[in-house]
This record gives sequence, structure tokens and C-alpha cells, in this order.
Amino acid sequence: MVRSKKVIHRDPDILGGTTVFVGTRVPLQALLDYLKADRPLADFLDDYPTVTHDQAIAVLEQAKDLLVSDARATR
Repeated sequence: MVRSKKVIHRDPDILGGTTVFVGTRVPLQALLDYLKADRPLADFLDDYPTVTHDQAIAVLEQAKDLLVSDARATR
């Protein structure tokens, strides 16, 4: 897995250390909540214009890569 540009981070001075999109005060959890509620990515991006489409896609790709690499084959 190749590490790409960091799109999320935690800083104790930003929202008490909540994981946010880099350059914003938008929590990653907000995106996950939208997706969990079956809301489209476009709605999230409209409601949080400081998050770019590329950032949202990058974080989802990174999450996918982590899940796939962590998965173990069952027999």
C-alpha cells in the first residue's frame, strides 16, 4: 500500500483532538455519519464546502486500503 497525501489529522488545538480533514474543522465522523445515513457524498460536500471532493475520495480510498490489507482469508 502506497501512502498518499495526508487528508485527515488530529490536533489537540482543533476540536479537542477530534480527527478532522486537513485544513478544515470538519470531523471525519461527519462524513461517516452521512454515508451511514445513506446520504450521497454530494450532500456532504454541499454542507461542508471546506472539504474538497478529492479529500473525501482520498479518505475513503485510504479506509478501503486499510480494511482490505487487514482482512484475512478464512478457510
